Amino acid sequence: MIALSLAEIAEIVGGQSYDIPDPAALVTGPVVIDSREVKTGSLFAAFAGEHVDGHDYAVRAVEAGATAVLAARPVGVPAIVVADVQSALGALARAVVERLGTDVVALTGSAGKTSTKDLIAQVLQHHAPTVWTPGSLNNEIGLPLTALRAGDDTRHLVLEMGARGIGHIRYLTGLTPPRIGLVLNVGTAHIGEFGGREQIAQAKGELVEALPPADQGGVAVLNADDPLVRAMASRTRARVTLFGESDEAAVRAENVRLTANGQPSFKLHTPTGCSDVTLRLYGEHHVSNALAAAAVAHELGMPVEEIATALSEAGTLSRWRMEVTERSDGVTIVNDAYNANPESMRAALRALAAMGRAAQAQGGRTWAVLGRMAELGDASLVEHDAVGRLAVRLNVSKLVAVGDREASWLQLGAYNEGSWGEESVHVSDARAAIDLLRSELRPGDVVLVKASRSVGLEQVALALLDSESEVSGR
Repeated sequence: MIALSLAEIAEIVGGQSYDIPDPAALVTGPVVIDSREVKTGSLFAAFAGEHVDGHDYAVRAVEAGATAVLAARPVGVPAIVVADVQSALGALARAVVERLGTDVVALTGSAGKTSTKDLIAQVLQHHAPTVWTPGSLNNEIGLPLTALRAGDDTRHLVLEMGARGIGHIRYLTGLTPPRIGLVLNVGTAHIGEFGGREQIAQAKGELVEALPPADQGGVAVLNADDPLVRAMASRTRARVTLFGESDEAAVRAENVRLTANGQPSFKLHTPTGCSDVTLRLYGEHHVSNALAAAAVAHELGMPVEEIATALSEAGTLSRWRMEVTERSDGVTIVNDAYNANPESMRAALRALAAMGRAAQAQGGRTWAVLGRMAELGDASLVEHDAVGRLAVRLNVSKLVAVGDREASWLQLGAYNEGSWGEESVHVSDARAAIDLLRSELRPGDVVLVKASRSVGLEQVALALLDSESEVSGR
């Protein structure tokens, strides 16, 4: 974060100073909400949560080196007291971003946000100093915390924006107004909360509505292959650039193919030329993510050769998103257990099928260990049934459905598609899945683990990686 005095911060957030001996004292470290992350010069923002009240840790934060606390009440140590800590944090983020003049890139979508954000960050880092959203900290607190990590040398600020309803993205863009806005897709994630894809499109499109007009540098980067996203062109004053497989897309891929390991390779076309790309990521769905990243990088002035090189070098930055690990016994674990929705589940299954082709030729098998997809509302039965059916159509060797009602729907879909006998099984929980896999996995097998975050299926992947000697029977 850029250095700001406590007096400056108090003025920005409209706060009252308490127990501050020197208003000129500087905040030079990161703004944090966890006292364990305090560094010398930090500002500790005290949030009162459901189970923990940050105000109780104010003294500890200052003792650890925080210059002061941003709080809702006096805490007995140097503090700036405000009516609402979240609003104050947002006001501080906006002031810092405006002072820096950093190029802000914001992105949203129903699926692939975090993977695409990680690609954009790695590509732009080739070009100039870049700060980006860590993991999925894409809400009203995570976004300003990310923005406040920007410093004097930060050229690009890449911010992932999530939405739980109409108005959320509008609020986030008010905190850190973007110049470039990217919309990836409109799917069925959280459809139970929104009520339909049209409502999801309405919420996601708030991003392009917030962009400055074209003559002020605003650019909307839209997926040409998603009709609901493409239609957002009418909702923005910014210049529109398209990415995708459509011939009308300014940034597109040709000759898409998968390597023997399931990694996409293609020729990248941009308005300034073309270059070959082979991704280190797994699954053809990452082609669209890479095109989105390339379109943003092109708009920020990167030459196509540099974009292609950066894409080919980029890896996975965020945990439990298609993390591929090959054990010493030849079993490959694909940990994609951070979250799941119908679109990402289908993409992961197709990636598993592609990765498994070489393994199956050598006698290995593909395993899909799947759990509940949350927040689907009335569409839940149909969507879980469809995922079970797709696993069979893709010739996945073994489906392990983990959990209660939704897991039974996954298995029912597989059964109705023709998966009988031992090809699919329903187990009660992660422990049961672990026991099953430990007894049956053999060298050459590829295991995908995926479900909504609330299911906690990462336990399965982590257990298989922590105890591979038990699994292989050695």
